[in-house]
Amino acid sequence: MPSGTKADTSPSNAASAGSPAGRPSGTLSGSAPGAGAVPGPGKEQRVTKQRLAVSAALDELDDFVSTQELYRILQNQGVSVSLATAYRILQSLAEDGLVDVLRNGEGEAVYRRCAVTGHHHHLLCRNCGKAVEVEAPAVETWAARIAQEHGYTEVAHTVEIFGLCPDCTALRAAGKL
Repeated sequence: MPSGTKADTSPSNAASAGSPAGRPSGTLSGSAPGAGAVPGPGKEQRVTKQRLAVSAALDELDDFVSTQELYRILQNQGVSVSLATAYRILQSLAEDGLVDVLRNGEGEAVYRRCAVTGHHHHLLCRNCGKAVEVEAPAVETWAARIAQEHGYTEVAHTVEIFGLCPDCTALRAAGKL
């Protein structure tokens, strides 16, 4: 799964809270289907059945998913959405800060709702794709200091840490990986 860097087009996780599983809600400000435009951090977005279906599917997933994988999930659920529409919706959700987007080892964008609001980083398993959100105050301090030392302003950064999760580490130790 993910083994690359965070995509340049994604703002850091300004996701909203409120889903049953403790993950951010995908109901776009609580609007019902057909409720019209929904204000967000960027431009207003129309609430469509397809946008709600993509958002709801993301709420049910724990790991990052590619657009193609999400498209297959939606098709298996009987949701009528084109692959191009799924791409546009995911890009819009990323631009609005409602999902995180990373690049996997093949350079493909993968998306996920994050349980953590605000700026954070990820630990990612190179084998199974499991992701853990982490806050890293020392990284924030270091990034600010380095930027200041070089005269940079309005800086942003991403840090993704790749390795093997505890389960995959155990599988490797047992010779099953």
